[in-house]
Amino acid sequence: MKTKKTHRYDIIFIGHVAAGEIEPFHGEPEYTYGGAPFFGAMAAAPLGKRLLVITRMAQADHACLEPLRSAGIDVYVQPAGETSRMRVIYPTTDVDERQLFLIASAGFFRIEEMPPLEPCLVHLGALSDQEFTLDFMEGLKGRGFRLSIDMQSFVWWVDPTSGSIRYRDVPEKREIFRMADCVKLDVNEARWLTGTDDLFTAAEMLEGWGSRETVITRADGVLARGQGKSYFERFCNKGIQGRTGRGDTLIGAYLARRLDCSVQESLRFAAVLTSIKMEAQGPFRGTLAEVLERASV
Repeated sequence: MKTKKTHRYDIIFIGHVAAGEIEPFHGEPEYTYGGAPFFGAMAAAPLGKRLLVITRMAQADHACLEPLRSAGIDVYVQPAGETSRMRVIYPTTDVDERQLFLIASAGFFRIEEMPPLEPCLVHLGALSDQEFTLDFMEGLKGRGFRLSIDMQSFVWWVDPTSGSIRYRDVPEKREIFRMADCVKLDVNEARWLTGTDDLFTAAEMLEGWGSRETVITRADGVLARGQGKSYFERFCNKGIQGRTGRGDTLIGAYLARRLDCSVQESLRFAAVLTSIKMEAQGPFRGTLAEVLERASV
């Protein structure tokens, strides 16, 4: 009897790759594909790690995954009846203020649909609360995987009638924090979970609830806290044309660098790479040398 071959990776990014309509403040609508695994894996790719993206979508949209493969990233697609579709509206010049709508969903991930993989670091990044369950995360932990969790996956609640996405507190948040090796949030998500928009205070609270390592982004920069110490790095971007995907890019670069470096060094690297990404639309397509050169300035 043949046994299934297991595959080895350094980081696996799981989440929906979605079709999106983005309406900037006083700008023309943009139509693109994106999502946490797309932006995150593309940001991690320049570091030469073995990467896999696991997503769900309809067969007709598979061509949008070609940039991942061209960057040397493996892709595993779980078939779905439709591809997730998002609408994002920026009603003001504040890039942290967005109106969000989930127009269609590719459905929840299930542990029994996972391919055979050797345990490694998995980053769970969802568009909303319509992708991951606690059972799925517990199944991954039971198989020996380490988890990085974007709390957008639970804080962004989809109204079943209108499809509008609203922030909400997460009753199971302490259970999630205890399960995760790293937790990623933005300042709005942190406020909903902790009641404060002070990044340092929020990170300390999350650590007290069980978060081993915490990363929180906001418009001007990013904080990381690990082993009882907090660090903050400012973004150095010269434009915000590529604001969409900021947090996903940041955590992808951070996790890849963190495999070899300290919290502080990984944060500095990720902040610079994300700054470069924000200067142009789409995922990060630069080089490691480009990031290191700007980081040295």
